[in-house]
Amino acid sequence: MRLVKNVGDAVSKMTSKMEESDQWFEEKQQQLDNLDSHLKRLLGSVETLSARRRELGSNTSVFAKSAGLLGNCEEHEPLARALTQLADVEEKIDQLHQEQSIKDYFLFGELLREYIGLIAGIKVCLQQRVKSFHTWHSAQATLLKKRETETKLKASGKTEKLPDIEREIKEWDGKVEQGRKDFEKLSKLVKAEVTRFETLRVKEFKESLIKYLESLMNTQRQLIDHWETFLPEAKAIV
Repeated sequence: MRLVKNVGDAVSKMTSKMEESDQWFEEKQQQLDNLDSHLKRLLGSVETLSARRRELGSNTSVFAKSAGLLGNCEEHEPLARALTQLADVEEKIDQLHQEQSIKDYFLFGELLREYIGLIAGIKVCLQQRVKSFHTWHSAQATLLKKRETETKLKASGKTEKLPDIEREIKEWDGKVEQGRKDFEKLSKLVKAEVTRFETLRVKEFKESLIKYLESLMNTQRQLIDHWETFLPEAKAIV
């Protein structure tokens, strides 16, 4: 009875939740979960920003048309000229907002989507590792049961069934060994993939982010240029 209880306890441990023996995987899992959450939140903000910028462009265009119409019917020549020039500037600003909205969505937004996808792929690898662990330990549990059966057969003197159970023990012993190798191989693969993500992909993220920030700066410079061009017309109103 004690042997049966010991085997039962061993099987229960093998088929229960995976107990992580490598702290590295626990830390990386937590880091990836946090990064995934923050990236998704940032992506939502970028999509909102893109939509609001596009809306701002549309409203700017409406304002430009109104200013243009007002300039056409204005009798005061300097004011009419300034309104017409203002309408032209606002149309250009509308175009800048629309272009930047596209860059928000595709240049920065697609970058975030790519990284969210990469993290999802790594998480799948981590899940496959856990699955591999359970496959390995399930084979160990089956092997223990086979050995328990062998012990019972020997104790009961039913030796005619021993060849079959010994053959099965040998078979499951091989499965346990293969399961161990598969688990260790997959663990190394996951570590390599995460390390690659943290080096090459982080570098690419930095480069893409800088490119996006430069596009924002360029947009702001063009906005300033347009307003500086319009300023003399505004000052000429007398």
